[in-house]
Amino acid sequence: MSVTARFSPRAVLFDLDGTLLDTIADLADAANLMLSELGRPARSQDEIHSFVGKGIPNLVRRCMTEGTAATEAEIDAAVAVFRRHYAVVNGVSSRPYPGVTELLAALRARELPLAVVTNKAEAFTLPLLERMDIAHYFDTVVSGDTLAVKKPDPAVVLLACERLGVAPGEALMIGDSANDALAAQGAGMPVLLVTYGYSEGVPVDTIECDGLLSNALQALDHIGSA
Repeated sequence: MSVTARFSPRAVLFDLDGTLLDTIADLADAANLMLSELGRPARSQDEIHSFVGKGIPNLVRRCMTEGTAATEAEIDAAVAVFRRHYAVVNGVSSRPYPGVTELLAALRARELPLAVVTNKAEAFTLPLLERMDIAHYFDTVVSGDTLAVKKPDPAVVLLACERLGVAPGEALMIGDSANDALAAQGAGMPVLLVTYGYSEGVPVDTIECDGLLSNALQALDHIGSA
């Protein structure tokens, strides 16, 4: 991995939670409201932090089963409870990470098409982008339920490229976890990972990628002219 790798993408794709937005407080609130309603003990924010990355059903499953047990029926019911609480708190405490809005504006100034590719369901993704006032930067959004698969499956990344009218090798992915790296690599696309995200508890510097960013704006150091 080279920290000075430079690319000339014709489009840039972004993960959402842990990359563009710090959403952990809202996710933790919804998770603990769910657990409380179901008569289960609360989880720490650090624990929930390590559960984020593969979508709400996986987050709920881990909340319900890590160090304890739950039936499939209980997990299915818990997902519905989580969604009800998350619809209320989604965006209350979430904020863009430092440098994110400046990066998006700079890429827009270069007339680069931008996309969000997230494992978060569309019903939560689109309102959150609006509430954080960054929806207008993106030409398309591929959510966790847009297709039958999620990251790390490359199909979601390929769909974003198709919608943007670019070949996968002409795009650049920016994410925070192995889910993003594997999806991009499976599509034949370079990927930069931020070090401040969630990464499912895995040290991000152990994940194969094309560069690490400690601030979103550092992405500009890797992006030349198309």
